[in-house]
Amino acid sequence: MRNAVKPYAVVCVLVCVQAWAAPPLPPLGADGTATVSGVSSGAYMAVQLHVAHSSRIKGAGALAGGPYYCAQGSLWTAYYNCMKPGAFTPLPSLATLKNATDRLAAAGRIDPTANLASARAWLFTGTHDDTVARAVVEELQAFYAAYKTATVLVRDKPAGHAMITLDAGNKDCGATRSPFINDCDYDAAGVLLQYLAGPLAPPAASPSGRLQSFDQTLFGGYESSMDDEGYVYIPKDCETQRCRVHVAFHGCRQGRGAVNDTFAREAGYNRWADTNRIVVLYPQAIARWWWVYNPDGCWDWWGYNRRPIPHQGRRADPRRHGHAQPPWRAPEIMEAIASITWGCSPIASSSLRATPGRVL
Repeated sequence: MRNAVKPYAVVCVLVCVQAWAAPPLPPLGADGTATVSGVSSGAYMAVQLHVAHSSRIKGAGALAGGPYYCAQGSLWTAYYNCMKPGAFTPLPSLATLKNATDRLAAAGRIDPTANLASARAWLFTGTHDDTVARAVVEELQAFYAAYKTATVLVRDKPAGHAMITLDAGNKDCGATRSPFINDCDYDAAGVLLQYLAGPLAPPAASPSGRLQSFDQTLFGGYESSMDDEGYVYIPKDCETQRCRVHVAFHGCRQGRGAVNDTFAREAGYNRWADTNRIVVLYPQAIARWWWVYNPDGCWDWWGYNRRPIPHQGRRADPRRHGHAQPPWRAPEIMEAIASITWGCSPIASSSLRATPGRVL
């Protein structure tokens, strides 16, 4: 009798797990291109996504972030040279990073860098930010300038290391503490959206759309340090009309596992999304300590993700075996964008990756 109960227990567990899982990301038929932004590790991730996929990512906003491929696969370089550069740990030279970027483009590992000449980048560094030095953000501006990308750099706000808002978060603008959202009487999300996607209508007085969780396990697993669930904000108009897409990356210690949905609710994007038909995707990273070492739940801009990918290049299926996953491609996020725009299932997306014009 005891053994006879076991199959029913297994079925019960499976049914319960399925019931508790977040729904899949809804196919909304949104525009096939997107803009991105982020803070700290999210800023680095936004820049990586922009440069690697510049045929579809048309602009990037970066608060406290640095140039593409800055860490060059090294955690030491990431922490010292690319966050707090000094005499013995200088920033990688612009020439070094540009040469590496050009080689990747020439080999077909990333999109042609010529796309960046028609793109825009909005950059921010706070005067009280002691985590990522101003020189790092200034080198990001120089990197974009080398590709003739139109840029704006805001560097006169007394802000700490945080997402900067009009009225949400820590009341001390110069603070660097959880949830890393600071009330600085400055609407960074609105300003960057207007620069990247404008002109825009004024924001709503308060969000009226739908912030929902979605199942991220379809897009990335343990090795990607992605949480089981992400968030997406869907304005009411976007449930029946074609909308644009913006991807907003949180920073370290700012994901769902650390601050719940605070970043998705308070970063400042949703009010603008309501009145301008913009779907906002909030991917979520999570802390890992074993096999993948990412204790603060940061986005992978130095190379902790060494998942196998094929030798055929970035257009093939990363679930097949080959060389190690470099930190500059972020295929999981492009799959999520594809799911919103075309309604494609990431489980069967290898054909999508191989289709011209739908490169992930």
